[in-house]
Amino acid sequence: MSTDPRTITLSALALATLLAAGCSTTDADPADPDAAPAGDTEESAQADSVSVTDPWIKAATADDGMTALFGDLTNEGDAEVRVVAASTEIADTVELHEVTEGEDGNSSMREIEDGFPVEAGDERPLEPGADHVMLMDLTEDLEPGMEVTVVLEFEDGSTAEVTAPVKDFEGANEEYDSDHDHHDHHDDHDDHDEDADDEDADDEDEDHH
Repeated sequence: MSTDPRTITLSALALATLLAAGCSTTDADPADPDAAPAGDTEESAQADSVSVTDPWIKAATADDGMTALFGDLTNEGDAEVRVVAASTEIADTVELHEVTEGEDGNSSMREIEDGFPVEAGDERPLEPGADHVMLMDLTEDLEPGMEVTVVLEFEDGSTAEVTAPVKDFEGANEEYDSDHDHHDHHDDHDDHDEDADDEDADDEDEDHH
């Protein structure tokens, strides 16, 4: 029985095509079953895991010099986050503060150098008489009804904006501890020294008369 040469040629071409397809499948690296999807290779920013509920700022004037941001920090992520700094356009200086009670029973504020850590799935309240974001060297009066934006910076460098209404509040009048060197205290001290010098000069004038 004779075989048609065209049939042999077509069969050879089909076999070559199958072999080529098999080689390209074999040469390709199989997907690593342990590899994470591309979207999961980067860690999420700390700021994305945190929400701030019920934020507000105590009303104050520029002459008062300072006020504070309060609210509740909630970490909805699965890892600890840490607020390490803050900034706002209405204050030249912003610090993270805590309130401690001295041996004399009086409360005083001091800066927290390592920030506010918030455990995974937990919350950290910022409230009068406790932790708060201190806004100092105010550049304008903050009247009730105004809204102020404060930018929180996290340990990984990510940031989150918090828009807080200004409210009247009679409390949150804690003093700085003796270690705090905020320049307003130095200014007050300098003013006191100037007044004392003026009084001495007046006394000298009276003596001469």
